[in-house]
Amino acid sequence: MTESFRRSGEYEYPQGDGHQSAYPRQQHVAPSVNPEWPPPPAYEPARPAFAPGYGGGEGDGGDATAHLGTVPAAPEPRKRTKGPLAVLAAVAIVAAAIGGGTAYGIQELTGKTTVPSSSTSTNVVPSSKRGTVAGVAAAVSPSIVEISATSNQGQSTGSGVIITGDGEIVTNNHVISGASSIKVATSSGKSYTAQVVGTDSKKDLALIKLEGASGLKAATLGNSDGIQVGDQVVAIGSPEGLTGTVTSGIVSSLNRDVTVSTDENQGQGQGNGNGQWPFEFGGRQFNGDTGSSTTTYKAIQTDASLNPGNSGGALIDMNGNIIGVNSAMYSASSDSTSSSAGSVGLGFAIPINTVKSDLATLRSGSQN
Repeated sequence: MTESFRRSGEYEYPQGDGHQSAYPRQQHVAPSVNPEWPPPPAYEPARPAFAPGYGGGEGDGGDATAHLGTVPAAPEPRKRTKGPLAVLAAVAIVAAAIGGGTAYGIQELTGKTTVPSSSTSTNVVPSSKRGTVAGVAAAVSPSIVEISATSNQGQSTGSGVIITGDGEIVTNNHVISGASSIKVATSSGKSYTAQVVGTDSKKDLALIKLEGASGLKAATLGNSDGIQVGDQVVAIGSPEGLTGTVTSGIVSSLNRDVTVSTDENQGQGQGNGNGQWPFEFGGRQFNGDTGSSTTTYKAIQTDASLNPGNSGGALIDMNGNIIGVNSAMYSASSDSTSSSAGSVGLGFAIPINTVKSDLATLRSGSQN
């Protein structure tokens, strides 16, 4: 009888060491016969004492079909049901891990650099000095330079911001306009000759490049869209040729319409001979006549002290990020030698996002 079962393939022996009885193969291939098939993982059916192959005895060798319904669950189907669950759990874990890096991955794959938000701005200042004027000054001063431009109108003095280690410097167009030679001094006292790369008189911006420079400390360009009125700021420049002068204040207002001259003969230190850059604001002229050729841009207003020579220097947030390029200030006196001359807390800076959007044009060598 046992041999015929083997040959027909209708029955097979269960796992274990008993050979006295057999179980129907149908129990493995027809799960619809038993609605509980396969049984829940936590269910362990009782092993009948009379079932062959259990309990270490040989059993009674009774009718094989008498034990239907008490067959213990086969391990293979249960393993197969656990497989997909384990895979799903793993996928969920991987998805969660990927979710946290989605923005970074997209940025890296597209190759696009977006303007960082204020919440993700770089902390240039060491944590022990973050939020202090001294900390900002120490971290950023090496990235600010003094610019001396010579033209047929005389010599003008301004400031600039180093943006690359090999000597690319952003400044105001009016600082270097019409210059026949440009000299640049770093905070360490080292002097370089510079050449104009590109200019944009409509935005009062210029890009110059130092000759033979390397290893300079580039400034970190921040996000001017993230600043608010009342934020503390620091200004660094070279007023009256005093290299590396640091002043501080707050953001007084945003999106001020400032009108300046585009005439190259109105360079810094040359406007009406009073050492100040003429501009218009609110329908009024300050520091002299701007001339007939002008341009208007949106500016950040600050009460940080700015004086002639600060043009082209940096306006900085308290994390050490450049948020503007100082471009204009109002002095109460037209006489630069008067005791009343100097800053009265009305200064203006070109937002750094405007600068960043213009860099490609400046680097292309555009002269406009």
